[in-house]
Amino acid sequence: MTFKQLKNKPTVKFITNRYVIILSAFIVWMVFFDENSWINHREFDKEIMKLNSEKEYYQSEIDADKDFINKHNDREELEKFAREEYKMKKENEDIYLIEYDTLPEK
Repeated sequence: MTFKQLKNKPTVKFITNRYVIILSAFIVWMVFFDENSWINHREFDKEIMKLNSEKEYYQSEIDADKDFINKHNDREELEKFAREEYKMKKENEDIYLIEYDTLPEK
């Protein structure tokens, strides 16, 4: 097949059309090389999804902490928490901590 015969084929004519070449160069540029390329948008979308999941996690932690604070607004509940968690005591009160030794299983 000679160059003239190849040049006259419809697919080669279409591909060598200057508008097709310019359009394909533009598409390649926009997808890969531009500052606002498709690849950058994908990375930003992944980061947005990650940040949204972190936001949901921290929002659930805030809600749990608010519930904890509301539960311990009562003086008796706060006192019970301080005794159990921080081993605090009232004046003239003795606290005995009992620790159990665990035996190794045979």
